[in-house]
Amino acid sequence: MTENSRATPSFAVHIPDAELETEPLDPDQIVSGTPVVTGKVLWESADGKQLRGIWQITPGVVTDTEANELFVVVSGRATIEIEGGGLIEVGPGDAAVLREGDRTTWTVHETLRKAYHISL
Repeated sequence: MTENSRATPSFAVHIPDAELETEPLDPDQIVSGTPVVTGKVLWESADGKQLRGIWQITPGVVTDTEANELFVVVSGRATIEIEGGGLIEVGPGDAAVLREGDRTTWTVHETLRKAYHISL
């Protein structure tokens, strides 16, 4: 058992109702619309290389360069275009994996909320 796993007790969060905090969105990432990003880190490893949390974005189109991420969509819908790799359509109940370094364009059709695990 690692020191960090002893320091953080097991827990549960009701994702649809979790209160999130505004996160900055680089204006250069916005392609269209006025998307707003909110989120909450629920757990972070002692070395800062593993993150688990909740993330939400309102409708619009944004670009990003991804980390190694597994996420599950709780609500909302989006189309994720991966440069050189096609399209991923996600909605409630969908799990998706994004590779570190993927350059993506997110078209958010309905406010999207997801639970994620990121490895940096």
